[in-house]
Amino acid sequence: MLRKVNDYPVMRLLGDPRRLAILQLLMEKPATLSQLGAALGVTPARVRHHLVQLETAGYVELVATRPVRGFTEKYYKATAQSYWLNLTLMPEPPRQGRLVVFGSHDPALEMLAGWMKSNPATPDMVAYPVGSLDGLIALRQGFSQAAGCHLFDPVGGEYNISYVRHFFPDQSMHVVTLAHRQQGLLITPGNPRGIRSLADILREDVTFINRERGSGTRLWLDQQLDAMGVDTQKITGYQTEVNTHTQSAEAVRQGHAHTGLAVLAAARLSGLDFIPLFEERFDLVIPDHEFHSHLILPVLDRIQTGRFRNLLEELGGYNTQQTGKEIEL
Repeated sequence: MLRKVNDYPVMRLLGDPRRLAILQLLMEKPATLSQLGAALGVTPARVRHHLVQLETAGYVELVATRPVRGFTEKYYKATAQSYWLNLTLMPEPPRQGRLVVFGSHDPALEMLAGWMKSNPATPDMVAYPVGSLDGLIALRQGFSQAAGCHLFDPVGGEYNISYVRHFFPDQSMHVVTLAHRQQGLLITPGNPRGIRSLADILREDVTFINRERGSGTRLWLDQQLDAMGVDTQKITGYQTEVNTHTQSAEAVRQGHAHTGLAVLAAARLSGLDFIPLFEERFDLVIPDHEFHSHLILPVLDRIQTGRFRNLLEELGGYNTQQTGKEIEL
């Protein structure tokens, strides 16, 4: 069970690293005060103080008692298998309203949001890069009006469709293509490490910068590595994660990594060289009840224009032949 956390006092409660550590331990399996204290290296009395607060807030519950040598051991566990913390603080929306898009990071989506924000005749638009999967979760929970996704299903050989059907089996949804885009390996100009393919991230002299779990880029990478039978522990830098294509490019540009996966547009913006690996479809996922709203219609109109398509092609790595096309579910 996934439980969302969007109440500010509760988020403050979980913001304490000791309480968060206790909750994470109890998400794994039930434990007593003594067992928690031993795992955290503190006395049971210190654990009790934090456990009471978690129990009062409804994030921990008593599940069993057991008599042990004249006293009763109490076993506690978390009330969910995982928790999604979400708190978005924004200024009051302007008179025209605000379109919120959670999902995968994309320079073209940022450009679209910038145009909306600068145009007094259109609603404001903000795009939050949280990864494709979390974007769909946010849309399902009602935190946004649209999600940006590029999730590949290796079984069906299709982007996004199976995921949308899975998350929204009871809703009518629209999937509109923003563009097809190139992804590949970022490398410093001149390619001093001689990186040629994805297999080179296994080399001991190559440091990789990874994307966050749940992003479409990370899912594609893990699918490839699994097919290759690669032990990810052997990849230097695999555990180091960033949230956007731009952050990946900056990590390589600044010398913190030798390579990483990103779109061509991010490589160009950071002055990096680029080894193309695949082309993917980036879609906007929109519920039917939002599809004809005053917030969404300006976006749908804008992406149909020749001006927008020209700007995408200037960014680099975007194929706009199907931009604005609705994909049948």
